[in-house]
Amino acid sequence: MAIKRLQRRRGDLHGGLPAEQTQRGDQGIEQQDLAMLQGVRRGKVDERTALVNQMRGYLAERGIVLPRSVNQFRKQLPSILEDGENDLSTLSRKLFAEQYQALKALDEAIRALDREITAVCQNNALARRLLDIPGIGPLTAILATADVGDGKGYDSSRDYAASLGVVPRQHSSGDKQVLLGISKRGNRQLRTSLIHGARAVLKYCGDKSDPLSLWLKGLIERRGFNKAAVALANKNARIIWALATRGGDYVPQMA
Repeated sequence: MAIKRLQRRRGDLHGGLPAEQTQRGDQGIEQQDLAMLQGVRRGKVDERTALVNQMRGYLAERGIVLPRSVNQFRKQLPSILEDGENDLSTLSRKLFAEQYQALKALDEAIRALDREITAVCQNNALARRLLDIPGIGPLTAILATADVGDGKGYDSSRDYAASLGVVPRQHSSGDKQVLLGISKRGNRQLRTSLIHGARAVLKYCGDKSDPLSLWLKGLIERRGFNKAAVALANKNARIIWALATRGGDYVPQMA
């Protein structure tokens, strides 16, 4: 009974947080701080999204429909509040105005966290080196640094990429292999960030002739845009592991 009570108390300390946030015991203080920094930012972004969705719903009830976009909500709400011909009551207009101010406060909080992430990224040796990898910006670099540590928890670069879910699952039948798409395992936020960064690289590789761009263009032709993005995310995850375990700087692919 004593053991069960202790286990229950340990679980309560985490407040029901996702597993990726509770499994920090083997991380160093710096890794924990990086994870906390991006986690606080993620919370502010989620809070902003929830606020906008809630206000969009209240506007829709009053016959005013806005696109599902934070930017469009931010852009259009002031003119809606100034429009004396719509059906907003005095009270609802006041409440929408207050929530607009709350939105601006969240925007500023997120910008401040982005500045903090950029500064921390420049002061962290691994995160700073990760910025040289195509498709990796400050937020992804912080996420990756917090996640991979020194890389010694993984036997190979492929193991690390697989832990993030950016190694396509395969189904073999006879001598034929079929790619089934990425898995949903591992650090979802880092996986998403890697894939979004990869898509940005693919979007602008069309007019480039460097070896990486040529490889990506060929991959797009053979496999399609989405699978090419996953392939680059996989490649970047492997590079992250290599830089974490072996040190050194990122060296672009040569012809």
